[in-house]
Amino acid sequence: MAIIIRTATAADVPQILAFIRALATYERAPDAVSATEAGLLRDGFGPSPFYRCLIAEHDGRPAGFALYFFNYSTWMGRPGLYLEDIFVEPELRGLGIGKALLKEVAAIAVAEGCPRLQWEVLDWNTPAIDFYRAMGAEFLDEWRNVRVSGEALLRLAGIKNSSGHLGAPSSRRSSDETVGNHKPHSALTKNEETL
Repeated sequence: MAIIIRTATAADVPQILAFIRALATYERAPDAVSATEAGLLRDGFGPSPFYRCLIAEHDGRPAGFALYFFNYSTWMGRPGLYLEDIFVEPELRGLGIGKALLKEVAAIAVAEGCPRLQWEVLDWNTPAIDFYRAMGAEFLDEWRNVRVSGEALLRLAGIKNSSGHLGAPSSRRSSDETVGNHKPHSALTKNEETL
């Protein structure tokens, strides 16, 4: 019953997407995944990857994955490692695969000079919470996750569509290369600079 943790390759993209979909189903959001193989290939295996991924194998077959990327702590002045997803196939849980994945991600963080590794867990996922607590994880309950996406993100960015309304961005740029109503930094008012 050998467990192998290895770096994902471009050939693993279909399996990575399958793991992402299985994780979404486990997290009660099976219809929330809009990722595609093409996008995962572009964003993880192109010239400037946005993420890295580990694949766990058990007895020669894919058993789970960990997908992560680097962030930066301004207070520490050091990079950190953010674990976006970790997942083990339900029938293979309890065999040490999740622990092996987490241990390898932690080793990568240490090797890359990251003083911290962080991730999120759903508040109802008691098995995962207990597992992370047993691994020495600290829960930062005083922090709230904040997200802006979709139309709200476009409005916040001030992106206007071709009809002049805030919304989906136009594929055209003006001659000064601004997008929507974006102003160059020098054109920002004093109040806008302090936000």
